[in-house]
Amino acid sequence: MTTAKDIMSPGTQWIPRYETLDRAAQMMRDHHVGALPVSDPDQGDRMCGIITDRDIVVKCVAEGHDPARVTCGDLCEGTPRWIDAAADVSEVLREMEGHQIKRLPVVENKRTIGMISEADIARHLSDEKLAEFVHRVYAR
Repeated sequence: MTTAKDIMSPGTQWIPRYETLDRAAQMMRDHHVGALPVSDPDQGDRMCGIITDRDIVVKCVAEGHDPARVTCGDLCEGTPRWIDAAADVSEVLREMEGHQIKRLPVVENKRTIGMISEADIARHLSDEKLAEFVHRVYAR
């Protein structure tokens, strides 16, 4: 059985919800990632969302807001999604397809240990399964 832990990219950088989007963009650049889990220090550093490079562009810059004045917490929406490290890859696909998300944090013993992205999925699926995944995630 292939698990979430088998296909994830290990290591995840966090950003606190009170940090600004310009800082998030700098961290993404420095760590060569397109998304960061957002933590809430007031809730024991629990994940309160994920901020993506696209969020910064579409929900901040394109709206005329200053990324040095908007916080990560301002853009976090809804319940953050994640998957247990031991989950089968089929569960990973269901979670990502069901919520139309492109990145999924992987949790083991209540700690985030990695992230699964579209690229991680692509490396582990047949062309047919990958085409199905892309259709389901991007169909809107």
